[in-house]
Amino acid sequence: MRLALYQPEIAGNVGAILRLAACFATPVDIIMPCGFAFSDARLKRAAMDYGKAADVVKHANFSDFREDCVAKGRRIVLLSSHASSHLPDTRFLNDDVLLMGSEGAGVPDDVRDIADLRVRIPMAAGFRSLNIAVSAGIALSEALRQTGQYPQ
Repeated sequence: MRLALYQPEIAGNVGAILRLAACFATPVDIIMPCGFAFSDARLKRAAMDYGKAADVVKHANFSDFREDCVAKGRRIVLLSSHASSHLPDTRFLNDDVLLMGSEGAGVPDDVRDIADLRVRIPMAAGFRSLNIAVSAGIALSEALRQTGQYPQ
């Protein structure tokens, strides 16, 4: 299981996701460009000392990321507030990559169309979306539960 962040914009969110990833022993793919420098103090503050323990791979662009997934036989599972498949109904595989769009724009249509699966986290009526770090935590937790990959 892996998390992937498509052109993230907010350092604090990425820091929180790196902390989540370190705690759940889940690698993170960062699809460049980012909207901040990786030396950003907000990233370090949110990740705390956990950020150094996170397994992070940076990809120059989506094409490089996708090539890596295809070469390794990984399925790309896009988390989107516009998807029709619900998280509780999704069956995850051990080597899935949970792709999160950028905070402001999500992912472009061509990236959405390439995803092997598009999933949304159901919410109460009248709400548009969750914070990206919260969404990553919810989706990763369900995927790890289903595949028996929680750290011991």
